[in-house]
Amino acid sequence: MTIILIVRKYDVLFFGMKKSKYIWYNGKFVLWEKATAHVLSHGLHYGTGIFEGIRAYSNKKQSYIFRLKEHYDRFYNSAKVASFKLPFKQNELEKATIDLLKKNKLKYCYIRPLAFVGEGSMGINPKSNKINVIIAAFKWGTYLGDDGISKGIRAKISSFSRMSVNSFMTKSKISGNYINSVFAKQEAIRLGYDEALMLDDNGYVSEGTGENIYIVRNGEIKTTPTSTILEGITRDCVFNICKDRNISIKEQKFTRDELYISDEVFLSGTAAEITPVREVDHRIIGKGKPGKITKLIQKEYSDITKGINDKYQHWRTTVQIPR
Repeated sequence: MTIILIVRKYDVLFFGMKKSKYIWYNGKFVLWEKATAHVLSHGLHYGTGIFEGIRAYSNKKQSYIFRLKEHYDRFYNSAKVASFKLPFKQNELEKATIDLLKKNKLKYCYIRPLAFVGEGSMGINPKSNKINVIIAAFKWGTYLGDDGISKGIRAKISSFSRMSVNSFMTKSKISGNYINSVFAKQEAIRLGYDEALMLDDNGYVSEGTGENIYIVRNGEIKTTPTSTILEGITRDCVFNICKDRNISIKEQKFTRDELYISDEVFLSGTAAEITPVREVDHRIIGKGKPGKITKLIQKEYSDITKGINDKYQHWRTTVQIPR
């Protein structure tokens, strides 16, 4: 059998992601292949970086960056927690993000801002090493797969606990924190699951490797309090949707066995959007498919991001993409 693969430059597909032409790097647009860092960068060795994940959506008329300001608010909060002095103002990075989408002619994409400590001191203390800032934007499909969105995913309780608030800073997206999620995710994939769910130090359900988690029982939603989790921006959307649709939602700790006997389970996150969970630890959740409340929240979230629901127009930053 002969297989012929034809790819276009700057449009190479890898793991569902397509390269774009330019990356914004320390105030300049550089070619994707030229956006490099020194191998002795402090962030590469010690995880001294902060990042965000943002999505842009489009409909037949417009393209939108979803909750641009809120994501950069969190980016700068992460910088504060990490004791980073960012060399750019927030409005500069917001504008750079808009300009990057225009330059790459991206209507529907994922956006990754990152700040990391560069080369210089090689000790644990980075001292006065330069802080580098990049913004990348590229086409990236559904994080947990189209089937995951439509049919639900299979998840397992990880052997790795969610990082403790006494050991890590849980309210910030610090790069080094995510080795916890990497270990949990790899374990889940090796065992044939789509995603891992982590417990906190006290054995209560905390979150996924990059998502907040919700259970539905008797028409009411429960989600983990923010004490041990990242305060998700998509999570905030879910609370607003529930308020609009008169769905009861509360923050309350719950155990893994309550997770097993839930009527519905779903995850939320910028990358994962609203993803149903149909099975946990070989236990079928509800009827083994996305439930009524999950599907309602999915639809409402999609309508908001794509400009169909105008109530949340202030969450969408319009971008005029050149043809």
